[in-house]
Amino acid sequence: MRVASAFVLRPTAAFLLAGACVAACLPPAMAQETNSRMKGLELSNDKPIQIQSDKLEIREQENKAEFSGNVKVVQGTTTLQAGNMVVYYRADGGDVSSGNADIEKIDVSNRVFLQSGTQQATADNGTFNLVDETLVLKGDKVVLSEGKNVFVGCQLTVLMRTGEAKLDACGGRVMIQLDPKSRKTN
Repeated sequence: MRVASAFVLRPTAAFLLAGACVAACLPPAMAQETNSRMKGLELSNDKPIQIQSDKLEIREQENKAEFSGNVKVVQGTTTLQAGNMVVYYRADGGDVSSGNADIEKIDVSNRVFLQSGTQQATADNGTFNLVDETLVLKGDKVVLSEGKNVFVGCQLTVLMRTGEAKLDACGGRVMIQLDPKSRKTN
């Protein structure tokens, strides 16, 4: 077991996490459907990724790294924050401590916050499945926003390959608030 207060992954492993984060704020399919200007998060894939937390446990035998306490992931202008983050990687795909892990799945929990520029997403927890290229954010209230445009539900599922997204209400109703000033003017 290793413990650290900051951890930096090489960009090859980091791009997978960052790519998963991209889909969290309003995917293009939903943006077109609602006629808003939201276009999804933009990343600088040539930038390194930095992960900070109060504690890090690398469990090589279990092929996972557990970041806990004030987890903050930054790449370029994109920031992901959560109370906890568990990174699962393939046994034969490198290791996290050398920065070349082949990441399969990332679970984040305990107040998830994702921001890039003016776009934000919040949830109680989330799973980034990098094998299936899916993102699921869940919570009592999952909120996606850009400026005054706000989308609220309890579960957001995004298929990252296609950009298709589904926002569920979980027994209630999905709420969308659009600012007419955010529409494109031609």
